Amino acid sequence: MTRLVLASASASRAKLLENAGVAFTVQPANIDEDAVKTSGLDGRAVAEKLAELKAMAVPGALVLGADQVLVCDGRIMSKAATLAEAARQLRALRDKRHTLISAVVLAVDGMPVWRHVEESSLWMRDFSDAFLHSYLQSVGPEILGGVGCYRYEGAGAQLFSRVEGDYFSILGLPLLALLAALRDHGVIAA
Repeated sequence: MTRLVLASASASRAKLLENAGVAFTVQPANIDEDAVKTSGLDGRAVAEKLAELKAMAVPGALVLGADQVLVCDGRIMSKAATLAEAARQLRALRDKRHTLISAVVLAVDGMPVWRHVEESSLWMRDFSDAFLHSYLQSVGPEILGGVGCYRYEGAGAQLFSRVEGDYFSILGLPLLALLAALRDHGVIAA
């Protein structure tokens, strides 16, 4: 079996791979994400470029780079650094549709060999400020680790009125497409 390296510090991505029975090691890539996000590229291109840079930045037999970008009203939103920022971001998303773009790239010795991008549309409901306050108190700082400031797999599901897209991609990793690629590259059994 080929050795897989996950070039991401995302606990969610690692958990998805682990739950799917994929053996891997973690070696987060150190790249300048802000330079890519402010380069003028659209959300899809930003997600794909970030995933590619991560995959290419880490040496290894087969490296998985992944990233997710949230676009609302034509603007790319980044992770919040504080719960106060999370509250502002969730208010900005309230009663609106946004797009989550999840990109993955596999690279061998710094050269991309496979890539995949998934887009999901999510409609946040018009929740009250009281609900927002209660939600933030219940989830705490753990939501700061993901773009959008919600954990869709948990209490964050209550923020939404409608969702279109792949569940795993919303969590940050287009898992089914990735598993097919990992079978093709000898990481998991075919």
